[in-house]
Formats: sequence, structure tokens, C-alpha cells
Amino acid sequence: MKLFLTRLQFLLALLVAVVAAAPRPDKDAVTLVDERHDNGDGNFNFKFETSNGINEERVGTPGSEGQSNMQGSIRFTFPDGTPAYIVYVADENGYRPESDLLPKAHPLPPHAIEQIRIAEEQRAQGITFEK
Repeated sequence: MKLFLTRLQFLLALLVAVVAAAPRPDKDAVTLVDERHDNGDGNFNFKFETSNGINEERVGTPGSEGQSNMQGSIRFTFPDGTPAYIVYVADENGYRPESDLLPKAHPLPPHAIEQIRIAEEQRAQGITFEK
């Protein structure tokens, strides 16, 4: 019986060691690229990449309203293997991401398009409505 327990304990310890030594892509990721340049005048660029596939690039310039204008991209993979890619611009007109992952607006129904057309005609004729 004692020999059986010793073998069982050895196998259990071996199993724990194998699990502990298994690679963990997210936890064990290392930085492959980390480039940062800042001119100090609002112009900068940034590039970052890890061994588990996370990648981000960003370029910034001074904006007309005192903000930093940026454009860039982010790439990574979801745990289920789905790739994610987002391209964006952020400036005085707001943050505008583009990606197949983002929801798409439904097309307006014909009656709503007609109402918008009528409202535009009324505005062009100088017709206004009180609030």
C-alpha cells in the first residue's frame, strides 16, 4: 500500500510539474517591439508588438483645437482564435474606429428618408418650427 501511495504521489507531482511548465501564451508573452518617439511638439509615433500577437501602432500630430490628433491600428486575437483588427482616427471630429467587429447601423426605412427630405425642403424654404 505504501508503494502504491508513493507512486501515486510521484505521478501527481509529475502532473503538477507538467501543467506548471506548460506555455501560457498570454501570461508568458514578451515584448518584441517597443518603439517610441516624441518630438516634444505634439508630434509622436508609437509601435508595440508582443509574442502573443498583440500589435499597436499610433502616430500623433498637434490638432487645431489644442488636442493631439492620432491615427493608428490595433491587432490581436481573441481567445477563440478570432482575429481582431481596428483602425482609428482621433481628432477634432472625435474618435472614429473602423473594424469588421463593430456593429453596423441599420439602413433607414423609406418613410424616415422621406421625412428627412421634407425637412430639408422646409429648411431651404426658410420654414422653422418653435421648440
